[in-house]
Amino acid sequence: METHEIDPVHSTAAELSRTAFVGLSAAAVAGAASTAVLAQPELGKPHPPLVAEDDPAITAATVTLTRPDGDISAYAATPKDASASTPGVVVVLHIWGVDANIRDIVRRFAKAGYVAIAPDLFGRMGAPSGDNASDSAVFRPFASKLDSKQVDGDIRAAAEWIRSQHPQAKIGVTGFCMGGKIALRQTIDNGDIFSAGSIWYGAVRGVTGGPSDNSAPIDAALAYVDQIHIPIEGSYGERDTGILAADVREFQKRLRVPNDIKIYAEAGHGFFDDTRASYVPSAAADAWPRALAFFAKYLKS
Repeated sequence: METHEIDPVHSTAAELSRTAFVGLSAAAVAGAASTAVLAQPELGKPHPPLVAEDDPAITAATVTLTRPDGDISAYAATPKDASASTPGVVVVLHIWGVDANIRDIVRRFAKAGYVAIAPDLFGRMGAPSGDNASDSAVFRPFASKLDSKQVDGDIRAAAEWIRSQHPQAKIGVTGFCMGGKIALRQTIDNGDIFSAGSIWYGAVRGVTGGPSDNSAPIDAALAYVDQIHIPIEGSYGERDTGILAADVREFQKRLRVPNDIKIYAEAGHGFFDDTRASYVPSAAADAWPRALAFFAKYLKS
């Protein structure tokens, strides 16, 4: 079974103040039109999507992924001008499921020129909607039931859906919170179909089944790193009390692939989720263009 020990609500150092960093976002997004919208003051709580479902540049829909152990739904968005070689991104959900934030991220990727899809890994369990949810405890029973092999298959099916629509596409994988750890595992378990991975505050310990406890010896916890053979980009928070910055630095030291790992001093866990109070605008505004640039380098070339 999957293990997801990070609490997205209570895993940021208490001294972090969101409002102290709101002013930094303006400078962070200056000259970056694709991310300037992230500085809007209403972010950090439920809000209208940044890329609407009826945006004229994209097509968004819920699709079905056929799986031998039961079909699941997935939320997908495609650029209107997509071709056979338009690159793709599989977006792995966070603890809240394929909620409004994840669906908006799927559309943001489409707006940036990627075929994007987020498989509903909770789809066989009857999990509630994560829209506007603030109590992660409701979703932990569903997360604890996720089976690693089944999840790997679901994510692969999402990548194959992209490839079926766009046969020449290079495909990346990205994930947030618990989905970040799952996405990191895909760089090994499904490394043959993915060309790059972008990880958002996903745990680096015990990714392929080794010890995940923060007190476990670091060598054992990171023994899997040598199995990663595709480029990796990652965004983490120095103030994350669940995923230790020291572990992230050690993870980066051990990587033998092209990588861009950044730890934001002002940020804690979940800093990119602009529908919740964990949002840190300065870190979010910098991390999004980094992720897009990374995928552009390895998926669009």
